[in-house]
Amino acid sequence: MIIYFKNFLLFLILSLIMTGCSLKNSDNSSLSSQNGEYIFQSASLENTIKQRDMKFKKYKEIMKSNKSLDSLSYQNERIDLDLDLFDFYSEWEGVEYKLGGDSKSGIDCSGFIQKAFKEKFNLSMPRTALLQSQVGKEIDKSQLLSGDLVFFKTGDDINHVGIYLEDGLFVHASTKIGVTISELSNSYFSKSYWKAQRIID
Repeated sequence: MIIYFKNFLLFLILSLIMTGCSLKNSDNSSLSSQNGEYIFQSASLENTIKQRDMKFKKYKEIMKSNKSLDSLSYQNERIDLDLDLFDFYSEWEGVEYKLGGDSKSGIDCSGFIQKAFKEKFNLSMPRTALLQSQVGKEIDKSQLLSGDLVFFKTGDDINHVGIYLEDGLFVHASTKIGVTISELSNSYFSKSYWKAQRIID
């Protein structure tokens, strides 16, 4: 799974103490954990994730067929990106939330974004949700593709960010659950949704 991002410019990493990533209210995330097993709070989410997992299996089989990357369509490149994000999520799933954290002992939302883009795409991202919201180009919610960043506000501040996957799902570091997958249609996130930024074209 290779994606080329030559001559891609991003802002320099700025060192700030606070990340602007805290959600003050309960985020009512779509997945909850009990004894290490995830319980789906939405039957539609469970079905969506099962369908997505089937797609990932199919996509991995396609990628093993030794097709030239030059022959892949834009959509297939997005499939690669989706797989990279899913792999990253699998590595971090359930890591607890910690404001200012950037390791598997605890991480916050903007730290999770920074890690994902650096480790999977070798792209440097700013450390805060506010600065991350200024990278790339703003897109409409209806145009969301895998890898786009989604931002949320609970007041005047930009205080939460996640990475869009597909089918209305996004991965993020939830203050309540830690690194998890949630639905944009969740009442909390739907109400606090602010905007989306495309980092990877």
